[in-house]
Amino acid sequence: MMRKKVFISSVQTEFAEERHMLFEYLTTDPLLGIYFEPFIFENIPALNSSPSMVFINEVVNCDIYISLLGELYGNEDTNGISPTEKEYDTATLHNKIRLIYVKHVEVRERKEKLLIKKAESSIVRKSFVSPDELRTAVYASLVNYLIENEFIRTSPFDATYHSEATIEDLNEEKIRDFADTAHKKRGFPFDRNTDIIRILTHLDLVKGNRVTNAALLLFSDRPQRFFITSEVRCAHFHGLKATKPIPSYQVYKGSAFEMIDSAVDFVLSKINLYVSDRSNGAQVDVQYDLPIKAVTEAIVNAVAHRDYTSNASVQVMLFPDRLEVLNPGRLPVGLTIEKLYHAHRSIPANPLLAESLYLFGTIERMGTGTGDIVDACTEMGLKRPEFKQGSGFEAILFRKSSENHPTTQPTTQVTTQPTIQVIKLLSILDAEMSMDEIMLKLSLRSKKTVRENYINAAIAMGFVAPLHPDTPNHPQQKYRKTPRGEEHLGGFVIND
Repeated sequence: MMRKKVFISSVQTEFAEERHMLFEYLTTDPLLGIYFEPFIFENIPALNSSPSMVFINEVVNCDIYISLLGELYGNEDTNGISPTEKEYDTATLHNKIRLIYVKHVEVRERKEKLLIKKAESSIVRKSFVSPDELRTAVYASLVNYLIENEFIRTSPFDATYHSEATIEDLNEEKIRDFADTAHKKRGFPFDRNTDIIRILTHLDLVKGNRVTNAALLLFSDRPQRFFITSEVRCAHFHGLKATKPIPSYQVYKGSAFEMIDSAVDFVLSKINLYVSDRSNGAQVDVQYDLPIKAVTEAIVNAVAHRDYTSNASVQVMLFPDRLEVLNPGRLPVGLTIEKLYHAHRSIPANPLLAESLYLFGTIERMGTGTGDIVDACTEMGLKRPEFKQGSGFEAILFRKSSENHPTTQPTTQVTTQPTIQVIKLLSILDAEMSMDEIMLKLSLRSKKTVRENYINAAIAMGFVAPLHPDTPNHPQQKYRKTPRGEEHLGGFVIND
């Protein structure tokens, strides 16, 4: 970030101590030194230019104009105007931020009094007696400037209004889809037919034409325009360590909803699917070697509670024995790793983001994420998950052994080797099933993922056929196994 230029103005024969003090203070203070670059006339080198013109140019080019007014008015030009008043008028003309500090003195020159009155007619000025009081007043004003312009935040990241984005950067259809789903699942007071401004206002995501960071993460077509590291990196390793080359690697972008859905589907497409026999009927029960609820909660927590100001991304790494989900975030003050295994107070890093994920049904309950992960894993007979806090936060879920379980792993070679996704589709496809029925059976969330990696791949191999082949997007479209699919399904173990 470019430092903001601060022009410090006063009569040259007055306030020498205060000018040097402010220059040194703004240069060396750990906070202000990051954001501000001060200018005082003592630091001007020898130039073949009029001093008054040099100072006027500095005012024009500055971001913040500070004026120290006291006893003296200063030398007047032929029109009876002092350099200090010219600088003030220039700052006013160019709409600069003007901070006026008036020293308490017993006697003041008449024109200096008039200049102070001119300043008071348009802006609020601050009085001071000593250099220490001046330094404190300047500090308070500049910190307030940083807060108002959102260079520093006193509210959560997701509740902060973005400095450049507007309501036009949001996708109206995404907002309406959200309202419709939240209305049905959580009793949200608005549906898809409600004015989107009312929806967003109710969610505390907009103010006038300004939008919060949460609104962009939830409803922008490309949030990565504004937050470049808002992405989920997914990797699948065949060994127990993260080594290259990576067999399967995907980077998911888009809204928070889309990233979560894609990352969950990535994991489910890579882990074992256990399938019961059909002894109790045509329907089959399916179960993954990791509880879907725990996988989803771990990824949702990483997206919802990460530090979006970090240059790091959310990472989802799948190994034969475990799933690791890492995010650039830290536990809130007072919350320890041990407390995560028990009921604890919810302190979301991004509360507006978390609230919308809950309303949409992505989060089942507010504030119980880590507890739900532990419960889901232990109920399935898995080792208790581990949580770690280092440079980021990490959740580790331990996988179920494939021994003594019905699985869709191939046991024979076939001429056209299907992917594990195609095998899973064949194993659950009963009679004719719609896209929604398939997604529900496999607990998948992304239609794009199911269409490309499951259905289209199976159709290309001749294992699955659509009911309406000439109209792929037919509203009544369904899919069934072909004789070839039935034949190849016999080459895979599907038993108790």
